[in-house]
Amino acid sequence: MHLGLDDDELVACVACGLCLPHCPTFVITGRDTESPRGRIALMRAVQNEGAPVTDDLIRSMETCVQCRGCETACPSAVPFGHLMEGTRAALAGAGRITPRWQRLALRMLRHRQLLLAGSTLLALAIRLRLVPTRRLGLPARMPLRRPPLRTSGGDVWLFTGCVMDAWQRDVHLAVQRVLEAAGVGVEPTGGAAPCCGALHIHAGLEAETKAMARRVMDGLSGDDRPILVDAAGCGASLKDYGHLLGTDEARAFSARVFDVHEWLAGRLDELKSRTPVEPLDMTVAVQDPCHLRHVQRAHQAVPAVLGPFVANVVALDDDGLCCGAGGAYSVMEPELSTAIRERKTAAVARSGATVVASANPGCSLHLAAAGLDVRHPLELVDQALSASRR
Repeated sequence: MHLGLDDDELVACVACGLCLPHCPTFVITGRDTESPRGRIALMRAVQNEGAPVTDDLIRSMETCVQCRGCETACPSAVPFGHLMEGTRAALAGAGRITPRWQRLALRMLRHRQLLLAGSTLLALAIRLRLVPTRRLGLPARMPLRRPPLRTSGGDVWLFTGCVMDAWQRDVHLAVQRVLEAAGVGVEPTGGAAPCCGALHIHAGLEAETKAMARRVMDGLSGDDRPILVDAAGCGASLKDYGHLLGTDEARAFSARVFDVHEWLAGRLDELKSRTPVEPLDMTVAVQDPCHLRHVQRAHQAVPAVLGPFVANVVALDDDGLCCGAGGAYSVMEPELSTAIRERKTAAVARSGATVVASANPGCSLHLAAAGLDVRHPLELVDQALSASRR
């Protein structure tokens, strides 16, 4: 079986092992087949040596969280994320991974009204205790009703996406209020760009992801406005459209995409001058979502934005290790996901923080399920701004 991987990217790994302490599955299991270099060795064996695709190989690829922490640590700049996405695309195309039920569930994310209606029914079922939320990695409560998103101007797009808009619209509303406090007119993307395709590319559904990318680009074309994203996984996906589609149009689109903290960090003076605030009297630990830290490399903007609005912002001492959420990973691999999360919650406990700030819905839901008080960073900024107006 040929995996369709770039041979130059595949041979870039020299198996030095510097990635191992940054791989959450290797840290938990200690098995080389569940490390970046072990997975790459298996990819080479299949593509270059004709090795069979065994159940053990499938297991090795399925247990990868796709956090890409190895990329930050790698001295050879191995693009592990692209290699894993290519491998999963080949395996999904051969019907070896991503079962039919998962494909159907992911297909619903492309249809905004269907997703919103389905999420309301799920919220009702959770309230009636008909759904085992802990076992399925779902939040203990979900909104039955969502306040409407309204356009306040045309300076920037706010990418609202799919699951986050259905389950955490309050975050979008808080982010919009913060942007408006900085004098920025905001237009939520809503149905113009219903889903970025991040979960689909993780699942190996490359053709579907490309179709969704084109739909997003079409929906947000016609101007050069910045596209601000408050979910790290979505931001990483949108910024990768240039690589995914390989066109000048896609590369130009990706250049318009910014994590909202990344964009706000250069405009803090405007925000502070318009609304003087008293910092919130709390200790907040910043948990860097992997796709903000290791893919976008924009994680430093979060404490920079939080700093003026929170009395004590602390970093975790686990060197950015993944929390174990990984999009749908916590559902597909609950045992490993929980073990990885336990290391993160221990780091939070050592920090002395009472609140965790996380800029990704998957991370926040996963950590909240462990009993932590998790907030989006700009929810805290919005809280500080709201207190100053009273």
